[in-house]
Amino acid sequence: MSFPEHRPRRLRRTSAVRRLARETHLVPSQLVLPMFVREGISEPSPIGSMPGIVQHSMDSLRRAVAEAAEQRIGGVMLFGVPEVRDAVGSGADDPNGILNRATEAVVAEVGDALVVQTDLCLDEFTDHGHCGVLQADGSVDNDATLERYTAMGLAQARAGSAMLGLSGMMDGQVGAVREALDVEGFTDTLILAYSAKYAGAFYGPFREAVDSQLKGDRRSYQLDPGNGREGVREALLDVEEGADVVMVKPALPYLDVLADVRASVDVPVWAYQVSGEYAMVEAAAAHGWIDRRGAILESLLGIRRAGADAILTYWALEAARWLRAEL
Repeated sequence: MSFPEHRPRRLRRTSAVRRLARETHLVPSQLVLPMFVREGISEPSPIGSMPGIVQHSMDSLRRAVAEAAEQRIGGVMLFGVPEVRDAVGSGADDPNGILNRATEAVVAEVGDALVVQTDLCLDEFTDHGHCGVLQADGSVDNDATLERYTAMGLAQARAGSAMLGLSGMMDGQVGAVREALDVEGFTDTLILAYSAKYAGAFYGPFREAVDSQLKGDRRSYQLDPGNGREGVREALLDVEEGADVVMVKPALPYLDVLADVRASVDVPVWAYQVSGEYAMVEAAAAHGWIDRRGAILESLLGIRRAGADAILTYWALEAARWLRAEL
């Protein structure tokens, strides 16, 4: 009887050895919490398709970001849900609009303890739910939309946002916003480019979370799910235009794109574990079909292993508590 020459199982024999030999690590500072704040409510409003996640009031938002700072996660990404919408998303750059007021409140609450980030897109603020200004035929006018993005970016920078999350997938958006920021003296304001943002089926719960008014779809500006190389090209263009960070969204269905982007750029690469990914795990766990904690941590670790330097995830606080308890 012959015996194996190599015994890699030695590195898996005990929990202490496995911990020491682990190639990929996950820590709270690599997690960013997306948060929704809704105008006109006085108490948090639960989101039915995202168990455990709420639309915050201004007061509950302040309490939640204070907890996020205590858990020492990396940052928060703010999304606003306005009471009134119009065709051009006027509330997006209104200093008294819900997102800009919420940004000021969060910055006042946590200062530099968290990286305060804001979603820079018109979809939450338009009455048609698209990410830009529409032409007469119903298509999105790319260049007219850039003008709205620059106004929105300046409003968010003035409100105190440290990082602008450009999620609209318009051509030239990074360059346009970067130029506007620099001209107005906001040279330290960071840009997170949603470079490889794919059109698909995983955004449904998010649309409930922001009370989306979307008519039609976004396939003329978000990426086709079959195109991996195009995602890399978009990331390279965004870096060239001045993006400080690039992102792949969704995360788990596009781990191959994430790995390719990580290998192609020299800036931080993030991933967004979107609402549909969250809802699937929560639904399966509610039926007792999977180990909830195990599935959450394994999914986050898989995204890190594929190349993400940080992850936007609705489990950021819960995962951070688990990770800190293991230290």
